[in-house]
Amino acid sequence: MNSKVFFLLSILAFLAFSQLALVSCRKAKTNHGLDGFTIDLIHRDSPLSPYYNPSITSSQRLRDAFQRSFSRASFFTKASIHPTTLVNHTIQSDIIPESGDYLMKIFIGMPPMKTYASLDTGSELTWVQCKPCTHCYKQILPLFDPQKSSTYKIIGCQSKECKLVNKPTCDKKNVCEYEVQYGDGSYSTGDVASETFTFDSTSKKVDNISIPHVIFGCGHNNDGTFSNRTAGIVGLADTKISFINQLDKQIKGKFTYCLVPNGDLSLSYHPPNTTSKINFGPKAVVSGPNVLTTPIIRKKPDKFGNDMFYFLNLESVSVGGKKLEFKSSQLMNSSDADEVLGNIIIDSGTTLTFLPEYFYDKFESSLVETIKGKRRKSPPYNDLPICYETKSVVEFPKIVFHFTDADIEMLPMNTFSKVDEDVTCLTIVKGGRYSIYGNLAQMNFLIGYDLVNHKLSFLPTDCTKHE
Repeated sequence: MNSKVFFLLSILAFLAFSQLALVSCRKAKTNHGLDGFTIDLIHRDSPLSPYYNPSITSSQRLRDAFQRSFSRASFFTKASIHPTTLVNHTIQSDIIPESGDYLMKIFIGMPPMKTYASLDTGSELTWVQCKPCTHCYKQILPLFDPQKSSTYKIIGCQSKECKLVNKPTCDKKNVCEYEVQYGDGSYSTGDVASETFTFDSTSKKVDNISIPHVIFGCGHNNDGTFSNRTAGIVGLADTKISFINQLDKQIKGKFTYCLVPNGDLSLSYHPPNTTSKINFGPKAVVSGPNVLTTPIIRKKPDKFGNDMFYFLNLESVSVGGKKLEFKSSQLMNSSDADEVLGNIIIDSGTTLTFLPEYFYDKFESSLVETIKGKRRKSPPYNDLPICYETKSVVEFPKIVFHFTDADIEMLPMNTFSKVDEDVTCLTIVKGGRYSIYGNLAQMNFLIGYDLVNHKLSFLPTDCTKHE
């Protein structure tokens, strides 16, 4: 997991916080078909999630989701800090595992073993916890046992696959090893291996999707703030070792996702058993008269080699028709044109949207001037400073994010959440060094990634009806 970031999946995030799941275990097929395939994305708080807890209140789910957002954003800010926990520092990341909002259901090995991993567009190496464990955090589902799989294969140190891993190490048996270090001190270490991954396609034309020889990390030493709901991470960043680029021949660098609004987090109702979708392959194209497209900015690697985030260029933000030019003190003082052009990360794994302090203060002032309503403090949401009493109807202004060549008009459900029966709060908040375009802002948009042409497309739609 390298520094980059968040959607895919918070993407393969709700890909937020991003995590996918594969469900059935029918006979796997190795022919993916020319049209690609589609998989369900299951939000961690959905009744369809195997970890759904009906005893947790909506307010508690909101509180947890917002807290995960602030934790995740803090690690983006710490992206330049070199990890110090492990003896051999290899991969530094600004993302904490607990932040994933969406689960991906996967079957690993032959015979296939079902598990769930967090979908993350801000991570590169896919990894899961494996037996035997020197030290593993607790997870609800059984650990993957490589000795019970006929398709498991260790990767040697001199292989071309090992060279794709960010700063691999070798053990005494010439086994390629990885180490992933997170900003909060969490980590995963283990063997680099290849295995068959099977996914349950939602397409009526395609049965289970079986993908052989997927390079992944078999983690034997993992600890930190990982949730017991996930066995690891599915990496969707744009790096050679990521799941996306390992599927390059099948999907041609294209994937789309459509995030269904979570009833606990938005002002929009949807059926509780509706799933979000992620689509891979030639048909993962966003088209039509209302499509808006903006460049994906590739950044220069920083001093630790981090270059995997999906950066966009935000030019301004409009509040009720008043346009505010987007600048931050860091960007204004930067002489690096590359830094100026890529100024916000799109992340499926972060719920909230974060804007830098210099700009946010102007944004907040403009918003408060526009909204006619009674301000409210909303404990325990002290980190959400703009809240209103909504016993009566409150008209929220139109907010538009003006990316290069793409003006994305938000609905109230993209920018405000009902945090209590009579209290609604703005879900765009003040952040640190990096601006983050979170998954609430992405809901009910079909969002397409074209990594060949470095383009990101938006299409407003009803994601509950998207196939």
